[in-house]
Amino acid sequence: MIQAINSAMDVCMERDDGVTVLGEDVGYFGGVFRATAGLQKKYGRNRVFDAPINECGIIGVSIGMAAYGLRPVPEIQFADYIYPGMDQLISEAARLRYRSAGDFTCPITVRSPFGGGIFGGQTHSQSPEGIFTHVSGLKTVIPSNPYDAKGLLIAAIEDPDPVLFFEPKRIYNGPFDGHYDRPVQPWSKHDSSEVPEGYYNVPLGKAAVVRAGEAVTVLCYGTMVHVALGVAQESGVDAEIIDLRTLVPLDIETIAASVEKTGRCVIVHEATRTSGFGAELSAQVQERCFHHLEAPIERVTGWDTPYPHSLEWAYFPGPVRLGQALKRVMKD
Repeated sequence: MIQAINSAMDVCMERDDGVTVLGEDVGYFGGVFRATAGLQKKYGRNRVFDAPINECGIIGVSIGMAAYGLRPVPEIQFADYIYPGMDQLISEAARLRYRSAGDFTCPITVRSPFGGGIFGGQTHSQSPEGIFTHVSGLKTVIPSNPYDAKGLLIAAIEDPDPVLFFEPKRIYNGPFDGHYDRPVQPWSKHDSSEVPEGYYNVPLGKAAVVRAGEAVTVLCYGTMVHVALGVAQESGVDAEIIDLRTLVPLDIETIAASVEKTGRCVIVHEATRTSGFGAELSAQVQERCFHHLEAPIERVTGWDTPYPHSLEWAYFPGPVRLGQALKRVMKD
């Protein structure tokens, strides 16, 4: 996935001189996860440059660059560090098109590694996507595999409005089945060897049915797609698994069609439960599919507690808890 993300930025920078990369250590060092490796050498320091440890400044400068016609791609080193820049994102980036009556747009793509699974502790493992999906004017994208990561990032960079692009660092270097440190073969037909070198995009706002099924719909994104696929395979439950890919805009049509077919729905995400994005998904499914539901909607999430370092795998929504949820909805 890191290689795919790097390739996406390379393709966009080659096609458009206005695409600019900035952030902490993104230049000579190539980023803490090496996602920007080689870009400064290829495109120079004017288009790929290091920024101070000041997330508010990184995002604020990017908004100004975007208003003047550039397409900045700022990197926030970890999603946990994005909070100092929230006012810029919410009060400026999200509202610029509306408050200027369309005279200005804000085509910035804020990349950031997010989520747990690597024992990063409380300040390197958070999943803040639910905060930003609440903000009108921001788009939120979370890929689960290399093919989608490249295509979605290209689409995000080309989008005329601000996009938050959260990258699940647990699967940066390969997929797994939800068990700690137990890798599996790539689940998608678009595995890492099949990511095209050139230009392509994956449209924002379109979910993917990554496993067809008739008994229950599982809604997930990012790392949780791999957990869900592993559980479906091990449990034998005929689950239809939908990778949302884009939280905002949400592909509610694909979701509703699946739930109307299966009559059951389980939602899984690693962010905390209260006010997590799963609550919004549950509400929308209930509004559209109430008469088709044969069991209550289940949510499998992180706990409502600060992210625990030593007990990360107990916090992480893993195969045991998801398997239990599938069994509960199948009983009804």
